[in-house]
Amino acid sequence: MTLQDADAEDAGFGSRIRSAIFWRSGSQIVSQMVSWVVTLAVIRLLDPADYGLFAMTQVILNFATFLNGYGLVSALVQSATVEIHRLRQAFTIMLLLNGGLALAQLLIAPLAADYYDQPMVAHLLRVQALLYLSTPFISVPEAIMGRALDFKRPALVNLIAAIASAATALVGALSGWGVWTLVFAPLAGFWIKAAGYVIATGFRPIPTFDFRGTGAMVAYGASLLGGQLFWIVQSQADIFIGGRMLEPHQLGLYAEALFLTQIFVSKFVPPLNDVAFPAYARMQKDLSRVAWSFCKAVKLLLLLTCPIYLGMAVTAEPLVETLFGRKWLDMAPFVSILALAMPFMTLQVMFAPVSNALGRPGTTARVAAVGAVLMPVAFLIGIQAGAIGLAWAWLAAFPVLTVMTAVMAGRPMGLRITDVARAAAPGLGCAIVMAAIVMAVDAMLPPLPAPARLGILVPAGGLAFLAAVSMLAGETLRELVALVVRRAPPIQAG
Repeated sequence: MTLQDADAEDAGFGSRIRSAIFWRSGSQIVSQMVSWVVTLAVIRLLDPADYGLFAMTQVILNFATFLNGYGLVSALVQSATVEIHRLRQAFTIMLLLNGGLALAQLLIAPLAADYYDQPMVAHLLRVQALLYLSTPFISVPEAIMGRALDFKRPALVNLIAAIASAATALVGALSGWGVWTLVFAPLAGFWIKAAGYVIATGFRPIPTFDFRGTGAMVAYGASLLGGQLFWIVQSQADIFIGGRMLEPHQLGLYAEALFLTQIFVSKFVPPLNDVAFPAYARMQKDLSRVAWSFCKAVKLLLLLTCPIYLGMAVTAEPLVETLFGRKWLDMAPFVSILALAMPFMTLQVMFAPVSNALGRPGTTARVAAVGAVLMPVAFLIGIQAGAIGLAWAWLAAFPVLTVMTAVMAGRPMGLRITDVARAAAPGLGCAIVMAAIVMAVDAMLPPLPAPARLGILVPAGGLAFLAAVSMLAGETLRELVALVVRRAPPIQAG
C-alpha cells in the first residue's frame, strides 16, 4: 500500500479526521455543485416520464448491488492490519461477484420489463449492467484511503468524474437522447472514477486466485449482506410498489421529489460516514469515546441539515417552480411532506458506521430487518391514496424506525435514547422556529413570481435560523465554528 494506516492513539488523529472530512466532503460539495447545475438544466429538458422509467431500473440495480462485495471492503477497513495480497484477494472476489451480477442482470431484464409493463426497461437494464464491472476498481482503492483517512488525492478524481458525468448528461439532453441521458451519464462518471482511484492510490488491480486466508474477510462481508439486503428492501419498496401501480409521469414526480429532499442525506452524509467508519474502527476499544464522538456528530450534522430540510418543506412551491420549471409544479406537495421525514433519515443512517466499526454488523442487520418490514407495509397502505400516499408513508413510518434504531444500535456503546434526543434537539428545535417564521413571512407576501418569492423567503429563513441558534444553541454554534477554523486537535471525551 502507498498510504499509511491511521492510528487512533496518534496525537494528530483528531486533525487527521478533520482533514479527511474537509477533503471528502469538500470534493463532494464541489462535485455536487457541478452536478446540480447540469441536473437542473437536464430536468427542464426531459419529461417526468423519463425519470419514472429510470426509477424503475434503479430498483433492479440497487437490489442487485447488495451482492457486489462491498462488505469485503468494510472488512479490510475494520481489520487491524492488511497486506497487499489481501487487497488483491478482495479485488478478485469482487471481480467475480460483479461479473456474475452483470450477467444476471442481462437475464433478468426481460422479466423486469414484463413486471412494470414497460418494454424500454429491458433495454435500459442491459446497458446499465456495465456499471457493476467498475465496482472492484473503485472499492478496493476506497479501502486503502479509508484506512489511511487520506481523501486528498482522490478529491480531484471525484471532481473530474463529476464533470465528465455532467457533460455527458448535458450533451444527451440537448441531443434528444431522452431517458438514455440518465443511463450514459453515470456510466461515464463511474468508469472515470474507477480509473482515477486506481491511479491516485497506486493500487495495482492484479487478480490472484489464491484465496487461502480469506475466510474471516468473507465471513465479515457475508455478515453485512443481511443488513444490506434488508436496507435495499426498505429503500426500494416504494418505487417497486409504485412502479406497478402508477403511471411513469406520477412515479417520476414522486421519484424526483424524493431525489430533491434526499440530496443531503444521500450525497453528503455518506461521505461523512466514509470518514466516520474508519475513525470509529480505530477507537473501537474505547466505547465511551465512540458514544461521545457520535453524539457530537449528530449535534453538528443536524444543526447543518435541519434548516435545509424544513426550509424545503415550507418553500416547496416556489422552490420547485424556480429550479425545475412550471411543468414540475405538481411535485411541490411531495417535497413538502418528504422533507419533513429527512431529519429522521439523516439521524437513522448515522448509526450503521458505528455498529459496523465496533464489529457488530448483526446490529445493523437487525435494524435493517425492522425497516424492511415497517417501510414496505407503510408503502402498501400509502399507495392506496396514490403517489402522495407514498410520501405520507415516509413521514408516518420513518420517525418510528429512527427511534427503534437508536435503541437497538445505541445499547452496545451505552448510548441512551435521551442522549440522542439531546444531541438532535438544537438543530431540530431551531429549524422548527425558523420554519414557523418563514411561513408567517410567506403569508404576508403579495402575489409574486416564484424566484422573487423564494428570494425573500430564503434570506428570511437564514436570518431567523441564525437568530434562533444564537439565542437557543449558542454553544453548539461555537462548536461548529471551532470545528471548521480550529487548528488544535479537538477535546476528547472524558
